[in-house]
Amino acid sequence: MCRLCVKPTRREFCAGAMMAPLALGTPRGGLVEPSLRLEPSSISPGRIAVTLDACPGHFDPRVATALVTLGIPATIFITALWMEWNPGGLAYFMSHPEIFHLENHGALHLPPVLGNQRVYGLKVAGSLPVIRAEVLDGAAAVRAATGKQPSWYRGAAGLYSPETIPFIEALGFKIAGYSLNSDEGASLPAAITAKRLAAARDGEVTEGHINQPLRASGAGIAEGLAKLKAEGMQFTTL
Repeated sequence: MCRLCVKPTRREFCAGAMMAPLALGTPRGGLVEPSLRLEPSSISPGRIAVTLDACPGHFDPRVATALVTLGIPATIFITALWMEWNPGGLAYFMSHPEIFHLENHGALHLPPVLGNQRVYGLKVAGSLPVIRAEVLDGAAAVRAATGKQPSWYRGAAGLYSPETIPFIEALGFKIAGYSLNSDEGASLPAAITAKRLAAARDGEVTEGHINQPLRASGAGIAEGLAKLKAEGMQFTTL
């Protein structure tokens, strides 16, 4: 990959990256994991969107400070529970509005899945009324913190019952899929996470976590981001 990059034009910078259509991906046990990419860019070596999930947990300063130090903007999908439990972390996000763009990850981190199954050990929302509350209450929490209405929603675990996607879109939210999962729910070792993230190419929407400071994957995200920055990759928010 070339280490020299072509800077975006003012029009590209101001307009941001265009999104390719959402793809639902291959069903997994009746559930879908939507995929989302940016439209191809004319920038070399490319442009990606870094997204990170702030699920219930804590604040990972390794990832947050790497983003600030490297000047990499990121879209943070944040739960109401995380904001309640981490006022200091939220204050850090709010103190760097040029870096952190906060979007909706739900109120209670309930996967938008119908029925009574569990997903990765998580209790699911189960019904459309509960999904409605999860989405709208999560959005209200983001709006209360930032003063802005979020436009994107990412469900817990990134999995959806197919019929819940148009339901959520009808509530006024775009579904935030991704094309590259960097840390598999913050479960991977640092070296593997860094390698996966550093392999991102033009148009990728990457996904990872910023809520697990005691897990090795956070160090890998910071390392992978540094490698991409050194190679000249450009970055945008959703």
